[in-house]
Formats: sequence, C-alpha cells, structure tokens
Amino acid sequence: MKWMEKEIQDIFTALNSNESKGLTTGAATRKKIEHGANKFEEGQKETLLAKIGHHLLEITTIILLVAAAISLYLAVTTGYGYPKVIVILAIVVLNMVLGIYQENNAERALEALQNMNAHMTLVIRDGVKQEIDATQLVPGDLIELGAGDMIPADARIIESSSLQVEESALTGESLPVEKDANAIVTEASPLGDRFNMLFSGCLVTGGRARAIVVETGMQTEMGKIASLINATKKTETPLQKRLKELAKRLSIVALVAGVLVFGIGLWHGETMIEMLMIAVSLAVAAVPETLPVIVTITLAYGVQNMVKKNTIIRRIPAVETIGNTSVICSDKTGTLTQNKMRIQQIWSVGVTPKKVEETFIAQEDALLEMLSLSNNATIEVTEGVENIIGDPTESSIIRLLGEKGLTKKELEQKSPRVFELPFDSERKLMTTIHEVEDGFLAITKGAFDRIPVSFSEELLEQAREIHDRFAEKALRVIAVAYKRYTEMPVDLTAEALEHDLTFAGMVGMIDPPRPESKRAVLEAKKAGIKTVMITGDHIVTASAIAREIGILEEGDKSITGVELAEMSQEELERTVREYAVYARVSPEDKIRIVQAWQKNGEVVTMTGDGVNDAPALKAADVGAAMGITGTDVSKNAADMVITDDNFATIVDAVSEGRTAYENIRKTIYFLLSTNFSQIFIMFIAITLGWGAPVVAVQLLLINVVADGIPGFCLSREKADANVMDRPPMKKNSGIFANGLGAKVATQAVVFTVVTLVGFYVGRFVDINATIGASADVGMTMAFVILAWSSVSHIFNVRSDESIFKIGFLSNKPLFFSAMLSMVIILLMVLIPPVANMFYLVPLSLTHWLLAFGLSVFPLIFVEIQKAVKNRKQKGDEKYA
Repeated sequence: MKWMEKEIQDIFTALNSNESKGLTTGAATRKKIEHGANKFEEGQKETLLAKIGHHLLEITTIILLVAAAISLYLAVTTGYGYPKVIVILAIVVLNMVLGIYQENNAERALEALQNMNAHMTLVIRDGVKQEIDATQLVPGDLIELGAGDMIPADARIIESSSLQVEESALTGESLPVEKDANAIVTEASPLGDRFNMLFSGCLVTGGRARAIVVETGMQTEMGKIASLINATKKTETPLQKRLKELAKRLSIVALVAGVLVFGIGLWHGETMIEMLMIAVSLAVAAVPETLPVIVTITLAYGVQNMVKKNTIIRRIPAVETIGNTSVICSDKTGTLTQNKMRIQQIWSVGVTPKKVEETFIAQEDALLEMLSLSNNATIEVTEGVENIIGDPTESSIIRLLGEKGLTKKELEQKSPRVFELPFDSERKLMTTIHEVEDGFLAITKGAFDRIPVSFSEELLEQAREIHDRFAEKALRVIAVAYKRYTEMPVDLTAEALEHDLTFAGMVGMIDPPRPESKRAVLEAKKAGIKTVMITGDHIVTASAIAREIGILEEGDKSITGVELAEMSQEELERTVREYAVYARVSPEDKIRIVQAWQKNGEVVTMTGDGVNDAPALKAADVGAAMGITGTDVSKNAADMVITDDNFATIVDAVSEGRTAYENIRKTIYFLLSTNFSQIFIMFIAITLGWGAPVVAVQLLLINVVADGIPGFCLSREKADANVMDRPPMKKNSGIFANGLGAKVATQAVVFTVVTLVGFYVGRFVDINATIGASADVGMTMAFVILAWSSVSHIFNVRSDESIFKIGFLSNKPLFFSAMLSMVIILLMVLIPPVANMFYLVPLSLTHWLLAFGLSVFPLIFVEIQKAVKNRKQKGDEKYA
C-alpha cells in the first residue's frame, strides 16, 4: 500500500479506524488475529545436532575422521601412535566448535533487531489514551509520540509540531530528519525523503506527533530488513573453498597412492599385512592432518594482531578473507568522514568569504556570536572526548566558537536569552531575543531562502552567488539575520518577529573527510582494491566528499537509489564498475550492489553501522561494522568490528589479512612438499624393488615432529615488505596459484632425490668398516634425511628473499622450534630404547655427515633459485 501518497481520510477508511477515537477494542482484537503480533519472526534455527551433522559431512572432516580410524588401527596393530589419534580427533572437535560458534553469532543479528522495538507505547483506543505493550499494536491504531520515544511501528503522520526523527539506523542519514504531516511524498521517494512517514525502530529527537499505524511486524521497513537478514546466507570464504578443493585432490592422491603402493609391494613379494600398513600410512601421510590446526592458529594470531589495530574479528575466517578483498563498499558518515559537522566557510556582509582557519575580523566574530547565541547545543569535553548535546548542525557552531577561544556560557552571561521561537519545519527558522546593552537583539537563523530580509538588488545577487558557491561544495548553508529593539517586543509571534530583518551573513558546513581517508583510499588503490561509497546521504554531498578523497575519479559515475531501482540486476552487474558513489540507497539496494560486484568475481568488504546495513553486511564476503556508531544489529551481522569507525583501519586490516593468508600458503608449501615427497619416495623405492624406505610409524613421526612443531611457528611470520603492493588473489584462483604448485612439485622432487640417495647408500653401499650396508641402515638414513630436509625447508618458505638476508633469527620461535625438531630426530637415533621403538639403528659419523649434507641441499637449492630469480628481476627493471 502506498501510504505516503494517500490522503489521511482515505487511510482511516482503508484501515477502519477513527481520526479522534482510534480503533475499538474489539476491532483491535480482530486485527491482532489477522496481522499477528507487532514483532519480527525468527527464521527456523538449525538444531545443535543438525549443526554437528553438517560439520561431520564436510570432506575435510571426513578425511580427518578416516585418518583417525586408520591411525587407531595402526596404533592397535603396532602399539604406537595413540597420541596421533587424539590429536586428529582434537582437530575435528576444535573445527566443529569454532564453526558452530560462528553460526550462533550470525543468528544473534535478528535477536538484536528485535530489541530495537519500542516496549511500551501510547495508543488511543475507544477514544481513551492508554499505554500498551508495543507488540499489541495493529494497523489502524492511533498513537502519540514525543521527544525520546522509540517509534513502535510504521505510521503515517496525522499532525505534528517541530517533529524531528533520528533515522540513521534505517537510512544511514546522520542528521535528524524534519517530519511534516503535510509533506507531499511519492512512492519513488527514498525512505529518507518520506517526510510524512514514521518508521519502526527510529527515535523521535524533538517535537511531537500523532500518527496512524499502517504496518506492523514483518511488514514494517525494519521488518523487511529482518526478512532480508533471514534470507541472506553467508557464503563460503575463498580460503574455505580452496581448502575444500585441496582436500578433495589430496583424498584422491591418497587413495591412488595407497592402492598403487599396496599392489606393487605385493608384486615384489612383500607380505600383505606389511604392505597394508605401508599403504594405509602412506595414504594418511598424503593428507597433512596438522594443516587445519595450523590454519586456525595462523588466523587466531591474525585476530590478536588486528585487535592491536582497532579491529575485532567476530568470525575467524574473516581474517583471511579481508586480505583477499578486491572491493570495499564503504559508508560515508563517520567512516570516511569525521561524523562531526564543521563550519568550513564564513561570509559576513561587506567582507570577502573566507575559510574558518583564517583570522576573523570584527564582523565575522559578530556573526559567529549571533549564531552561537541563537543556539541550543552544548559541547562538553571530558578527558579529551567530546560529549555533544543537541543538534549536530548547531554543535558545529559551538565547536568553531571554542576553536576561536570563546565559550557559549560567556556570551550568554553578556547577552542573556529572554525569549525563543523554536525551529519549525514549516518556517525552517529559529528566532531568539537577547538582552543587550542598548536594548534587545532578535537573532534569526535558518535556511537562506526563508530568511525574511528586504535585500537590495545588489546584496541579493551577491548573497545568492555566495550561497550557490557554498552549495556547489556540498556545504550545508545557515543564514543569519537580526533586528534591534529599544524595548522588549510585545508581539512575539513569528509573523511579527521574523519580518524586515537586517541580513548578517551565512556559514557553510559539512561533515569533512577524516585526514587519513585520502591516504587510505590511495593505499587501497595501490593494493589493487576498488573503493566505492554507499551512503544514505544526498548525491551532491556524497560526490563532493568522494571526489575530495579520491574515490570518485575521472570517468566514474554517481547514482541514486531511485535510478538504481529502475535498473535490472543484470544491467547492474554489467555496469557496476562504472559507479563509484551510490547515494540515497535502500537496504535492498545495498545487497544488490554487493551481489553485483560478487557476480563480477570480486571479494567484497562492506562497511556499515545501521540496521539498514545489516543484510548487506551479512551478504558481503566480509561485513565490517562500526564499533562506536554501530548498532548491535549491524555488529551481530558483521564478521568484524572496526572499533574506531575509521576507513584507514579497514585498509590496515587488509594488510594483516594478506599476511595471514600468505602464511597459510607458506604452511601449505611447507607441508605438501614433504607429504608429496613421501609418496614419491615410497612409490619409486618399492617399484625398483629396494623395499620400503620408511615404515608407517616413522612417517607419522615425521609429520608430527619435523612438520608439525616448526610449522606452527609460521603463523608468526611477519608481513613481506611488498604485501600491499600487489593485487589481491582472484576469487576463482586455486590454492596453488601464483606458482605455489610449481614450488611444491619442485621441492618434493628434490626431497625425493636426496632421500633416495641416502636410502640407497645406507641400503646397498658400504661406506664404513664398522657399520655396513643394510636395510635397517638405509631406513634410518631415509628417516633422518627426510625429517631434517623437511625442517631445513621451513627456512625456504619464509620469504622469496634469501634467508641470509632476512636472517635465521628474525622469527625466533620458528628458528628454535626447527632446532628442537632436529635435536629430537637426532636423539631418537642415538638413544637405543627409543631407536628400537621406531625401528632405527646406529649410524657412523660418515653416515651422519652424508645425511646432514643431503638434508641441507634443499635449502641450498632454493637459495640458488632465489638468487637467479632476483638477478633476473633486477635485470628486467634495469631495461624496463
């Protein structure tokens, strides 16, 4: 129903209500049955058992559970490996708990929205005013509201007086909206321009109103947002998709490798039980069981780092996703701007307009003093924090007054106010009378086109020119006029006081950009990230701010919500890259914009603080709510909270996210190089008839000691210097993109070669008179070389720079954990009881030296690769 367009009497007729008495009790009861309670419906929640089942059916969990079952079988069969079973099951439980916790957080968004509804409201039924629970309201109810009241349902205003409503939670507009029962509104008008309507969940900040309820519950504008939150599903993060794809590939590799090795071993005459154990352990070795835990630790470490940079992560996967962000859809007010109206220009009649930073002369001081006297705002500063009481526009005047070294209290003592004619949305003026030395001074301020001044033709032309100049800069203009009286006026009506005034001048104000916003937008652009502005503000203001900070560039366009509504989703997806500013948009528009970017293959981070932002925050790859101005609804729908409401903090979070993602890729490089080499080593050795180079328990030991212990410390690797100088990973790129797959394959081949050389020497070559060649010596050599080379490999993966350049000790936890792993491997061979337990035998000094030399060869090999690559890059730069 187009309630904003209908005549008042038609609305009462349509809703079977009475303009003075409201609904009868009986009619209200019947309508309650028809429409239901005035509250938001909750979407069907998944039970705990269903959530557990959902997580158990994920392929990564299935692989881990199979690995646990196989490890348990091996433990029962051999007597070793029970800790391995416990670790794997702990991983499954940890991943499940984290996943369910994140899902529960998402469900809280609707609960917070429910809390924004008014609890009690004043209603007229049967001609009697009564206070009832807001959930009992029905369409047709007559309600009365005053300053401080929360609006309980969507309603059409019948009558109002100086009514102002704060609708920022719904529309994103930071300034209170002036409401008027007689305003002419069309269906095409955005929510923020529907001046004859009241919306559920918004706050009356001034004046009073009587209104008729037209929509309740899920049919209200706030209810529609609740429906959007229910309908919007969080998609998998790029990392989750990549790890899932990796798990699928590794499960295939594990199955094929196990079957092949089992068959080849039997063909060479090995026993079935031995080959079954080897094949099963090899299949387990192909899947890096410690990877999910290391990924979780890496992301958790990123969470800690982000807290230090004013970002609270609510859902752990967001750490990595923010690093892959390619588009940031940012709110304007308070995020890109300071959320403080500030006067930027001042013009006093007879003087050239100037910026407020310049020194004022007497006329400008007088103009500022008049603005401050005819003002109801105050600013209290407690420990450096501003506490603003009053309208933001008036507060900007008091803020400038303080910057000029004066206080409102001093002015009021000198010129006390004796009368006030309050601001009226119809007059758009405010008048106050002050007692001064020579009588009384009446000051009127308000909209320039409403100031009742008898302009000379020359002054009018000059004033219009300056007003238009201010407006072109998206400045909000407040004009001032005055009249002096020798005695206190008798007629205090607006008609008498606001007549034949002397024009004093005008000021232009705006919520200016944060000083760091321009730098942050430029840094984002340098990192390959597109920034767009989505705001509830007017297009002129939004475009001016966007142009100033570098969002709106040559060739970019701005678009309003009305224009967007006329565009199909297909057309928006096709043209979305053309627009940098979206103004006066609805909650549905925001979701459309986010989805259009996502359809274009972009990873989208959406910022917001209002209830109207919640659905888009949930739909985006990363939802970033504001910590200071943000509502509970927006925070609960978001993946992260920016505690200082600053756009620059989001860019810092991108840097941290990229670091975390790079460390995960380094972990994958580190673990899979070893895991794939284990497959190659077993396959080649058994195919050649050399026997198994390592047994099941040794493979599991290498995965835990050589890979697991130092691998955990990769999470603390610092960011590369150029982490923000390269574009983000493409959404559809695989985990092995940008050469990672080639690196893993190359290093796996190197591991395979050095391990097989060591195994062959120990197995078939007598290099020591005391300890001759044997299968046990070969197996011990293979075990030591595979473990030690894996440990040395961790220094390869740390950076594309040489380890000798960045320093072995630049990550001390990693260095000492690597040394610990090497010592543990050494002691396992040197201590007889332990060696016997793991089928290891003593080695001669010659064997140890050969093992050490072969183990550090992968490190030397990669260092040579890095040197050649860096030299080539420098050569290319020289001739570029």
